[in-house]
Amino acid sequence: MTFPAAPEDLTTEWLSRALNTSIEEFRVEHFGEGAGIIGMVTRLHLTGPEAPPTIIAKFPSPAEENRAVAATYDMYHREIQFYQQIAHRINLRVPDCYYAEFDPERSEFVLLMEDLQGMRIGDQVAGCGEADARLVVEGIARFHASTWRTTQLIVSHNNPGQRDGMIAGFQMGWPVVQQQFPEFIPEDVAILAANVPDKVEELLNRMTDGPISIVHADVRLDNIFFGNDEIALVDWQSVCTSAPEQDLAYFVTQSLSDEVRNAADWVALYHQTLVAAGIDDYSLEACRERYRVSALYLLCYAVVIAGTLDLGNERGMQLGRTLFGNAMRSLIELDAFALLAD
Repeated sequence: MTFPAAPEDLTTEWLSRALNTSIEEFRVEHFGEGAGIIGMVTRLHLTGPEAPPTIIAKFPSPAEENRAVAATYDMYHREIQFYQQIAHRINLRVPDCYYAEFDPERSEFVLLMEDLQGMRIGDQVAGCGEADARLVVEGIARFHASTWRTTQLIVSHNNPGQRDGMIAGFQMGWPVVQQQFPEFIPEDVAILAANVPDKVEELLNRMTDGPISIVHADVRLDNIFFGNDEIALVDWQSVCTSAPEQDLAYFVTQSLSDEVRNAADWVALYHQTLVAAGIDDYSLEACRERYRVSALYLLCYAVVIAGTLDLGNERGMQLGRTLFGNAMRSLIELDAFALLAD
């Protein structure tokens, strides 16, 4: 069955076959700026006797440069693999998948998913409160526990492409963030942080030297939907195996304000939730150390994002300032830059 690789290729006939129900009419709603970068995310309004009122349809990005990034890191295939092989096995809510297909020759895909309109989506610029942060930390801990010491055949985050991409991205972005956000970079930290590219391989090795799990690898508020007592994660294009603390560190150090980050011992809560989920052979000390190592490595993410976003765009500037500022203050609190002097 061939599939449409763009919204304009959709037909009622194809949607009827893909959804296994009669679709009489449909309308495509395009989201505003910020919804989908590597992929194109749309909402379909459906008419049919048994059709859901709306679903989410995801396609490759129309921008060639974004598609090239996706191809380099196999991001489209990863997300399709997640929904086809992994989503039903994890202890975490994700959108129901109605149809998922990937063409490796063209690096094209289509993904039809549940529309989570009954939940509210997070905002990395606005941040979140302590109650929402607790839902996320406990939610990802249960997710990681359900794939603890996984043997799933999925790419490791510790791979040459990821290593080289982070090194190159940091080297390109660091001069930009130094110029744009100097207030977040003390002089002594600037001297140490310049050594990050030389330490990326070692940091990745330390992160993956221990129990690994399947990780989302992009746990930030823009990818999190909140219900009354649960979260749902979307955008699984970076899914991989890694230190479970990678997801925790990314969320806590780059999505939480200083006030919320310091309101609780989030690593202890995370570890406590792991233990409650049956992971009783992993110490809090080991968890704290891999969290610290992961947090330092993830400075690369902050530098790449803040150093390559369109900072002439208002939200781009706000997002860059928020995540980079959060990351730098978090790392200083953790004394993580001392790892670069070892």
